[in-house]
Amino acid sequence: MEIIIAVLILLSGYLFLRWQWSGRKHEGLLRRLPPGSMGWPYVGETLKFYTQHPNTFFSKRRKRYGDIFKSNILGCPCVMVSSPEAIKVVLVSQAHLFKPTYPPSKERMIGPNAVFFHQGDYHSMLKKLILTSFLPAAIKGSVQQIENEALKLLHAWEMAANPLHALEGMSQYAFDVAMLSVFGDKQEVEIEGIKYLYQILEKGYNSMPLDFPGTPFHKAMKARKKLNKTMMKLIEKRRSSGEYGGGLVGVMLRAQRENVRNLSDDQIADNIIGVIFAAHDTTASVLTWLLKYLHDNADVLDCVTKEQEELQRKLRLQGLRRLTWDDTRQMSYTTRVIQETLRSASILSFTFREAVEDVEFQGFVIPKGWKVLPLFRTMHHSPDFFPQPQKFDPSRFTVSPRPNTYMPFGHGVHSCPGSELAKLEMLILLHHLTTNYRWKVFGEEDAIQYGPFPVPKGGLPIHFYRRVNVYE
Repeated sequence: MEIIIAVLILLSGYLFLRWQWSGRKHEGLLRRLPPGSMGWPYVGETLKFYTQHPNTFFSKRRKRYGDIFKSNILGCPCVMVSSPEAIKVVLVSQAHLFKPTYPPSKERMIGPNAVFFHQGDYHSMLKKLILTSFLPAAIKGSVQQIENEALKLLHAWEMAANPLHALEGMSQYAFDVAMLSVFGDKQEVEIEGIKYLYQILEKGYNSMPLDFPGTPFHKAMKARKKLNKTMMKLIEKRRSSGEYGGGLVGVMLRAQRENVRNLSDDQIADNIIGVIFAAHDTTASVLTWLLKYLHDNADVLDCVTKEQEELQRKLRLQGLRRLTWDDTRQMSYTTRVIQETLRSASILSFTFREAVEDVEFQGFVIPKGWKVLPLFRTMHHSPDFFPQPQKFDPSRFTVSPRPNTYMPFGHGVHSCPGSELAKLEMLILLHHLTTNYRWKVFGEEDAIQYGPFPVPKGGLPIHFYRRVNVYE
């Protein structure tokens, strides 16, 4: 034990001296850094960042230092920005000075060719292809297929023993919709293998990047290699048959045939896996919060139910027809509930960028290589933009928020291309959920867990049952 303590003391001393030397080397530059605390050498403020509620961590520093302040997270010096003007500079007007950045382990797991890791022409080409599959014109025809997935989930919940964990079911629903959007409705033997391998990959995604036998990360990387081989097999099968199929895979194979920037199979595979990641966890987390907020706000649940019952009566009068895209455009109050959930839960609390050079920024300097974090959560919970931010109030979205203050799907060229799909699957599920079922939440009232996105603790345990006195 004494030897271990001695080694830790020597290591800490080395890191401290290195930190001091680095500070002297850039002394002139450091005098122009934003205010803030860098915490302990190397460790910085990482422990506080991961143990405090994000609202507490960010609001304390914003109150003390202002809308722009420095910190040190996971050994990386960073600048956090929380004003609409500053966030717009980072993500839109000077986005070329701040490149997207992710931990190397995440890039290895998703694949280095994925759209998230790039800028410039290659990113623009990929974003255009992905949008081809996720814009309203593309997803209008998927309403009934998504509705089938929603009905499957609700039926399974009705048949299952209580209590249920809402997050688990929402994760399965969001995953099935993501698979439908990526691969289309074509049934292929490879799809089941891809689902199985992806689930192993996902378990290791948020683990420590320790790549040796037995660790979740090692298992995930082994699954990633097998997943790539399975993807390659499916890609070649579709290409050789000439039947490219639907979904994003079909869009990318047609682009490859037309020789769009020599799109390779590896690039297709990495972006398919990346899109599944992006379309899955965040949507499942939002859906779980929707159940929580509707449960806690009976008046809001009543208003959503009335709107959906009116639509249900219309469908019955028209011969029990299925939902259509146009029906979902009539769900105005339900849409505002989703908007308020996205604001209040702020699943995407912030995003990472990295300064590609020394950047003059509102009177300060952000050194090259420093991380820059636009704080969406801080802005969404600011009373300056959203009065009584702690109150769940869908009526605040009766009018549009002030520009650049509401960014649940990010902003700029790297904003989420699947936002319309996410909102569509929420609307469809809420239609059947509120008209036919009710649920009671168990557990701690306002406890939150992170994995990595904020969700109610325990995945929101609920008692789920069919609603009485449903309109017939």
